[in-house]
Amino acid sequence: MSEAPKKKFRLIDAIMTVICVVFVAEAAAPVAAIGNSQYFWWIFLLITFLLPYGLISSELGTTYEGDGGMYDWVSKAFGNKWGGRVSWYYWINFPLWMASLALMFPNVISLLTGTEMGLVPSLLIELAFVWIIVLISFNSICDSAWILNGAAAIKILIAVTLGILGIYGAVTHGVANEYTLSSMLPKFDLNSLSYISVILFNCLGFEVVCTFAGDMENPKKQIPQSIIAGGLVIAAIYIFMAFGIGVAIPSDQISTSTGLVASVQILTGSTRGVIVIAVAIGFLLTLFGNMISWSLGVNNVAAYSAENGDMPGVFKIRSKKTNMPIGSAVMNGLVASLVLIIAPFMPNEDLFWSFFALNLVMFLLSYLPVFPAFIKLRKTDADTERPFKVPGSPLFLKILASLPMILIVIALIFTAIPLSFDAETLSSKLPITIGAVIFIIIGEVIVNRKRDK
Repeated sequence: MSEAPKKKFRLIDAIMTVICVVFVAEAAAPVAAIGNSQYFWWIFLLITFLLPYGLISSELGTTYEGDGGMYDWVSKAFGNKWGGRVSWYYWINFPLWMASLALMFPNVISLLTGTEMGLVPSLLIELAFVWIIVLISFNSICDSAWILNGAAAIKILIAVTLGILGIYGAVTHGVANEYTLSSMLPKFDLNSLSYISVILFNCLGFEVVCTFAGDMENPKKQIPQSIIAGGLVIAAIYIFMAFGIGVAIPSDQISTSTGLVASVQILTGSTRGVIVIAVAIGFLLTLFGNMISWSLGVNNVAAYSAENGDMPGVFKIRSKKTNMPIGSAVMNGLVASLVLIIAPFMPNEDLFWSFFALNLVMFLLSYLPVFPAFIKLRKTDADTERPFKVPGSPLFLKILASLPMILIVIALIFTAIPLSFDAETLSSKLPITIGAVIFIIIGEVIVNRKRDK
């Protein structure tokens, strides 16, 4: 009996995956906390970060196809040690992110019910979220495409609903944050700049689609097409969504974990109305979509790196049936579970932001070598065919690659380093700083130990 033809990842699947991966609804509230100046930062960073990063990812992703993604690009340019660092930073951010999203589940449920959940029920819900993601990630991307498409559609519906409610609220009740020219100009206080990294985070993820090249019908066309189309949609819905939250809640009162659902409650005048419940359930479902879409890319990169000797051997364990990287998936679950178990003993009140910010730091670190790798590969690997090639002179390309690097460094400084020494700043920033240092040291031990063998 002949084998059934392998499912292929269509262009529409690729576009919806870009939206599902890059557009993360849970990051809307932290960005809205910046205030009206978020609109300036969105436009500024879309031009100076998203556009260069999207172009560079399109060229590298179509030139060097395969599961390695960023690991391949950086290893080819700077050697395996740097590739190992990238794969470690890229992987470790994921279980931290998964833990931060798991913490949102009991918070949103408590907001809807008006009752505080106990420690044990909260932990059980959080752990269930983590291990459901782990089990789903045992399946191939094609088998999970319906989940990604559904999550992307729900995200768009939530964004449109919130934006329309924001317009209605602004017309009928006014706005929580006064819209003046001065309020929309950029602010450079430490609180606002700490959240700029979230906007950068909201612009990242295009390279995940590149790791699905082997499942695509025509990756050399589909990758740039999906990045361009998905990027335009994402830019529009982010700004529309941010407007709705900004209309409902004063920026200094926005909760980073429940701000989105709370804004819908305020705009509808109901704590548990049909729209509120629908948005809350949809929001929680999108968290599953985020983790599933990212796990497929992150796990592939970690497994590929392990197969090349740059990550511990457990990461290269694959399913005999589906060839999916189940070793990496299980490690995601174990690390995220450990974080959730110790979370109640941490002194920081905003645990979601602590873990989310630490995930941001490690995530942004993984991207830093990508941009100089792009420049170097243009020189050292100039003969390789580039189906999509970023146009411009060598000077233009250096500027194009430098802009995202500079912005990432600035974001890392304001997110991870305490720039003042008052008790509030130290309690919020020091756990992030210490956590990042610990994970960087662990990464160095792994990279040097593996390469010395």
